[in-house]
Amino acid sequence: MLLIVWELCGRAGLLDQRYFPIPSTIFHALKALAVSGELWSNTEASLQRLAIGFFVGGIPALAIGIAMGLSRPLRLVVDPLIAATYPIPKSAILPLLLLIFGLGEGSKIAMVAIGVFYPVAINTLAGVLAINKVYFEVGTHFKATPWQTFRTIALPGALPFIMTGVKLGAGLGLVLIALAEMVGAKKGLGYMIWNSWELLVVDTMYAGILVIAVIGFALTIVFNEIERVVVPWGTPR
Repeated sequence: MLLIVWELCGRAGLLDQRYFPIPSTIFHALKALAVSGELWSNTEASLQRLAIGFFVGGIPALAIGIAMGLSRPLRLVVDPLIAATYPIPKSAILPLLLLIFGLGEGSKIAMVAIGVFYPVAINTLAGVLAINKVYFEVGTHFKATPWQTFRTIALPGALPFIMTGVKLGAGLGLVLIALAEMVGAKKGLGYMIWNSWELLVVDTMYAGILVIAVIGFALTIVFNEIERVVVPWGTPR
């Protein structure tokens, strides 16, 4: 409905199509980008960086979050560090990452990894702390090893929170990879959007934004399905 109103307003001259091209123009640009292959190469580059950064940041975050939940001394040391650094705008550290990793893939992957780390770590910690202490007492009673406690109590019990952190981290990672690609990249959706802005090819810029929105929607559906399978007790039917 919104697209129809947008189209009609644009054709009626109520919107300046130099800044707000009508949806039909945007879809035409999207089709041209797909036919030329530019859309697919840029999307592939962004998704590859997002996937690598997601695992680089998400796996340590999962381990640290569970370890903090199981160990109060570790939590007292690490939690203040996370609380102090989490509010720092991730875009503000991009220049630092460029200094450390240069203009190559490292800075972009690090940007995503940092963005993914915080939601996953914080939600994992919250999930472990939310587990009823009775389960840990039962594990202690049966002399469970630390690995058994992690595998059979902490990880399954925290899974609903972990999945929430994963979905938040994926969304934030998608935002940050687009931002990182606007600086020093020669390929990627962020680069395509920024390059289109510099050349004032506004319909291509909107097409890039649309693709990012579609990817975000698709990731939400995928993670919701994964959550439904791995956490059947924690998802509404």
